[in-house]
Amino acid sequence: MTANPAKRPRGRFALTVLSLVFIAAFLGLIALGAWQVQRRAWKLDLIQRVEARVHAPAGAAPGPAEWPTVSAARDEYRHVRLQGRYLPAHDTLTQAVTELGPGFWLLTPFRTQDGDIVLVNRGFVPNAREAAASPPPTDTQITGLLRLSEPGGGFLRDNAPAQGRWYSRDVQAIAAARGLRPVAPYFIDADRAAPLPRDPGVEPAWPVGGLTVIKFPNNHLQYALTWFALALMVVAAAARVALEERRLRRAARSPDGLQ
Repeated sequence: MTANPAKRPRGRFALTVLSLVFIAAFLGLIALGAWQVQRRAWKLDLIQRVEARVHAPAGAAPGPAEWPTVSAARDEYRHVRLQGRYLPAHDTLTQAVTELGPGFWLLTPFRTQDGDIVLVNRGFVPNAREAAASPPPTDTQITGLLRLSEPGGGFLRDNAPAQGRWYSRDVQAIAAARGLRPVAPYFIDADRAAPLPRDPGVEPAWPVGGLTVIKFPNNHLQYALTWFALALMVVAAAARVALEERRLRRAARSPDGLQ
């Protein structure tokens, strides 16, 4: 039986191009896998640093001299404390969905003893706004987690300050709408004041603090293994092509093209 004319050995140019394609694909996939390994190491370090901040004793919140340098990498989720008094006349409700259901975050300005203002997320309240307790009218100390401003909006909707509709905790926009200054470039998620009732029929004391969700997706190992597996598939494909090419060349050299 003669060799199939459609199955002839590839020319040198075609083999060169094909080899370059295999090499480029292999190196690219290996690079992507290595990048995911590096990202995983970075993510694990981030999680460790954030966990350390969250569970550390509360330290002083950054003051005005530090405001320009406040950053997510260094400051977000720091456990901080403030001493001063709430300004409840300027409450702001921002839409929220929590483990307790849909409702709002209740943000209240807090004037520190130095006269600066920090927005404090006192916690979650259900759609019945009247259920929220008023903050203490006297000087008090609060503790919580430092969070960075959330500009623009959320839930696929833009904030509408003129209509009093807020979908994110946009510090600068809320401060401008309430005529507050100087305001810190961050807000504080207040710690929970009291445990949640064990009886599901008993409502907690609103607002409920301490509902900050701290979750960092970490699928980098899965992604890395996927890229490395694809790289092995490229190697397997290249080996198959090489074996096929070798078979075709042997057939071409045999008498009368016999295999």
